Amino acid sequence: MGASRAGRQTELTPGAQRVLQAASRLFYERGIHAVGVDLIAAEAGVTKKTLYDRFGSKEQIVVEYLSRRDERWKEFLARRLDAAGPAPRERILSVFDAAREWAQDRSAKGCAMVNAHAEISDPEHPAHPVIVGQKQWMLALFEDLLAQAGAADPGPAARTLMLLHEGALVAHGLDVFADPVAHARRQAEAVLDTVLGPDGGGLR
Repeated sequence: MGASRAGRQTELTPGAQRVLQAASRLFYERGIHAVGVDLIAAEAGVTKKTLYDRFGSKEQIVVEYLSRRDERWKEFLARRLDAAGPAPRERILSVFDAAREWAQDRSAKGCAMVNAHAEISDPEHPAHPVIVGQKQWMLALFEDLLAQAGAADPGPAARTLMLLHEGALVAHGLDVFADPVAHARRQAEAVLDTVLGPDGGGLR
C-alpha cells in the first residue's frame, strides 16, 4: 500500500494538495461529518469544482486523509523500530515509545482511526478498510515482534499488547489521566515478563 499511495501523493496538483491539507486538519479537529465540502474548498482556496475534479467525492477525500495519516504513522514507527536495535523486547516496547511521542506531538484528540471509526462504522464506506486495516496491521506487528522474541504462542500476548496500545490512545484523546501511553508501556513490560521471562530470553 505504501508504495502505490506514495506514488499517488506525487501526482497531486498544488490545488489538490491544499484540499487534502485543509481537509485533514478539519476532519481531525472537528470530525468528518461536521466538515462539508464547502468549508474544505474555502479553507483550501479552491472552487468546489476543483475539489470534485481532483477527488470525485468527499468520501474519497476521507480515504486519502486516513491513508496518508496511516502512511506517516507507519513510516514514523519504522524509524523508531530501527533505532531500537535488534533486541526483540526493546523493539516491542519501542512501539509504545513511538505511540507516546506521536500522541503528544500529532494526536491531541486521540487516534484518528478510532475517531473516524466512531463516525464511519458502515463496512461499505470506502474508508472503512483503511481504518480496520491499520488496526489489523498493528495486531500483526505485535504478533510478529513477539514471535521474533521467542514467544511460543504469540497470539494471546499480541492481543493483550494491542489492547494496551489502543486503550492508551483512547485515554490520551479523552485526557482522563496523565500519560496513559507510559502507563500502558509499563503494563506491556509486565506482559513481556510473563511471556518471555524477566530477562527476555537474554535478548533484553
